[in-house]
Amino acid sequence: MDETMGLRERKKAATRLALHEAALRLAAEHGPDRVTVEAIADAANVSRRTFSNYFSGKEEAIVYGDAVRLRRLLELIRDQRADQPPWAVLTRAAEDLVAETYADPDPSWFARRRRLRAHPSLVAHQIAAYATIERELAAEIAHRLTGPDAALRSRVLAAAFLTTFRVALQHWTDHPEGPLRDAVRTALATVAPAPDGDRSAAAATA
Repeated sequence: MDETMGLRERKKAATRLALHEAALRLAAEHGPDRVTVEAIADAANVSRRTFSNYFSGKEEAIVYGDAVRLRRLLELIRDQRADQPPWAVLTRAAEDLVAETYADPDPSWFARRRRLRAHPSLVAHQIAAYATIERELAAEIAHRLTGPDAALRSRVLAAAFLTTFRVALQHWTDHPEGPLRDAVRTALATVAPAPDGDRSAAAATA
């Protein structure tokens, strides 16, 4: 029974990925506005009804890859040791994700990314993907903090981290001369919070 369910889930994952790849390719070729759900379903060799079982619309199918990468980022953060400083945990997870996902990107990936990332019909879905992960990330960070302001600090750290990671990825997409890992590391180091001791001293003298 478990093997049957495992196979079923793998097939569903494969279908979802096929729909995403078809949507991404068609959107890059023709523009998101000119792509229809029917065309995506046909390209993935499934029915219109099957498409609706996986995605609410073509925009969600197009940006699905971002959602997958963000979900994987959250998993990598959760796998880090609980006794590590939160920003160190976030930085290590970001570097691990880069090593897994962006180590050797196809040149066509850059072209698609530049063509689609700022399209008005996709921005809202991209923001929604980040907002969903930001809430979960803030909750994860809160478990690693102490003090009465832990809830606020966790939300600030989550927002700062995800924004910085997104900016580093966008910058690298436009300027892919060096490794993405270097861009991410530099960006995160730029906005890294002060150690607890330094912050406490600053608060005491404010």
